[in-house]
Amino acid sequence: MSDAVTLTVSSDKPQTVLSVSPDRWLTPGESVTLMCEVTNSSTGWTFSWFTVHESTEEVELVPDSIRGSKGIYTVRSVTVKHTGVYVCRAERGDPAYHTEYSNTKPLFVTSVSPSVSLIIRPNRSQHFSSESLSLSCEDHSNSTGWTVRRYTDKLKLCSSSDTRSTGATSTCTIRSLNTSDTGVYWCQSKSIGTLHHVNISVHNGNVILDSPVHPVTEGDSLTLRCLYRDKKPSNLRAEFYKDGSVVQNQTTDMMTIPTVSKSHEGFYYCKHPERGESPKSWISVRSERSQVKTSSFTTITFPLAVCPYLLATVVLVFKCCRSKVSHSSVEDQLQYAVREDEASN
Repeated sequence: MSDAVTLTVSSDKPQTVLSVSPDRWLTPGESVTLMCEVTNSSTGWTFSWFTVHESTEEVELVPDSIRGSKGIYTVRSVTVKHTGVYVCRAERGDPAYHTEYSNTKPLFVTSVSPSVSLIIRPNRSQHFSSESLSLSCEDHSNSTGWTVRRYTDKLKLCSSSDTRSTGATSTCTIRSLNTSDTGVYWCQSKSIGTLHHVNISVHNGNVILDSPVHPVTEGDSLTLRCLYRDKKPSNLRAEFYKDGSVVQNQTTDMMTIPTVSKSHEGFYYCKHPERGESPKSWISVRSERSQVKTSSFTTITFPLAVCPYLLATVVLVFKCCRSKVSHSSVEDQLQYAVREDEASN
């Protein structure tokens, strides 16, 4: 007789967890990996990946995903068509036993179009609940087809009843914000893809941080403010924190960094002694090194490109002058010979 083994049968299906690496916005051509795991379960599973339809919320099997036991699906060169919300599921046995669908994970692939702008009013990343918010996709090239989209727990349009399109501008207005409106917002076009994503957070508290929605450019100034749900307190003294450490203790509710550098990137929040502290906001700093390099390269290469033309011009002028001198010398000699001949005669 062998040792006894306890067999436990659970009516609950095993849970699958989906993760994405890198978990950030991607640009076309980058590689991304989706990893699916079954929690608290043994091996022997095979995996499938699905996209979630925006309108019906039904799932569709990703046609180029590879089913296997490792739970890894890699796209080596993403395009804008890979933008979407993904889930995974595992199965094993014959007949197949399926787990529940995993948590949803968004995958964003963004392209670049300098003619398109995402305008936020009021222009900040944190907002109080019950306030209104307006987001507009403006195309300065006067093309159409842009829409404002967002991702909270699913991929969807901004509420159709709140969306209005006028020519090359599509505007989404949320008249009374709720904490469930916290998420990522962006402009999207069928022909171009996704552009200009921003993080918007909505809070029920009494204090928020007025911080920029878009990345700050190196060398620019940055101003942060404490904003209050009700009227301003009589004592405006506030502390400002970066990555958990006090960076400035002001007699006012405002802090200014005159010249921003890459070292200023991080999580910021403010704290008022009476009203409390704001949520944290990530402030991103955009480098201008590439533009500087381009400018320096242009400064160097322009004279180098012009020099051959200047040199050729100098050579031509020099040859022309020599030709004139030689021609004048021949004429003088001929005239001298004529005069000598006339004198001898």
